[in-house]
Amino acid sequence: MSKIRLGILGGGGDSLIGVLHRVACNMYDRYEILGGVFNPIYEENINFAKQIGVNTNRVYVDFDTFVEEEIKKTKEERIEVVSVLTPNFLHFPMAKKLLENGFHVICEKPLTTSYKEALELEELQKKYNAIFAVTYTYTGYPMVRHMKHMISRGEIGEIQKVDVQYYQGWINPVIHDPELRKKVWRLDPKKAGISSCIGDIGTHAFQMTEYLTGMEVKSILSDLNMLYDNNTLDLDGTVLIRFSDTVKGVIRASQIATGEENGLTVAVYGKKGAFKWEQENPNILYHITDDQPKRIIKPGHSYVSDVSADGTKLPGGHPEGIFDAMGNIYKGVAKALSGETAFDGEYPTMNDGVRGMLFIEKVIESHKNGNLWLSLDK
Repeated sequence: MSKIRLGILGGGGDSLIGVLHRVACNMYDRYEILGGVFNPIYEENINFAKQIGVNTNRVYVDFDTFVEEEIKKTKEERIEVVSVLTPNFLHFPMAKKLLENGFHVICEKPLTTSYKEALELEELQKKYNAIFAVTYTYTGYPMVRHMKHMISRGEIGEIQKVDVQYYQGWINPVIHDPELRKKVWRLDPKKAGISSCIGDIGTHAFQMTEYLTGMEVKSILSDLNMLYDNNTLDLDGTVLIRFSDTVKGVIRASQIATGEENGLTVAVYGKKGAFKWEQENPNILYHITDDQPKRIIKPGHSYVSDVSADGTKLPGGHPEGIFDAMGNIYKGVAKALSGETAFDGEYPTMNDGVRGMLFIEKVIESHKNGNLWLSLDK
């Protein structure tokens, strides 16, 4: 089987996202990185390509040249799918032009900087029948996939409560110094869009609630914290969510939770039991009930679901982490591109990205209008 021809936009230098995607795409030997634009400075772009072993003949001076030159190539030669790893404000124009020129797309989240832009991309994706993934990475963890499968089978009964927390502390050392703030693009509305915390990590928490439960959030109420009057974007927020009149939950997200690293935790409570999972200990899934001791479920064992086993490469007792989770998303996209049979939820789709942008905009609107309940109906 020939490898899928992959191009990458952004992610050069010491970018965390860049190395995550490059390792992930190579994990199952399904892709070959043929070229792209890793850095806006051409000399650095070329040097980086040499560093990672990519032929510089297909490393272009800018994005427009990338598209212009690639579409001249035959169908058998041209890059098939492009990963967009740039800051948020570039996601929409890049993804739009890629779709219009016949490329499939793997895009970092958030999908765009506005819900309107997201809807436009959705229409283009349907028009050109393109594969489009949005990399909500944590859905790639085997224990998250096992939890989704078991919830869908009714293991914990009817869902009653969902509690998702995503706490980081990395902005705390920056936010108190106005000069340092200027160096962080996530705090710049021109690059990040209308939100920092909710747009960056709150959207992960939101997508996780819908992914695991198989239900859509119907309405939200938010309370955000910008910390300083001269800081325009949110750094912390609490969002009440309603799936229905009897199924409710809460999303808590923060970039100023001092000392926290990447504390995404998930709890889904049903009538018969609950599942709990922590991203910083991703190989452990807790199953709790009223009448039995707490159960610990781990990947790599015969008792896990097929979708979990499919995303596990090593026997039990060999920890897998964030690279493996992203690798599973790339594997899901590869299956889609090759027309192979796939499990439900193997990669986050355009709909996840559109729903994420709707969530971000409604959270900001709810806060600005005095913490009102707002519908998430399209």
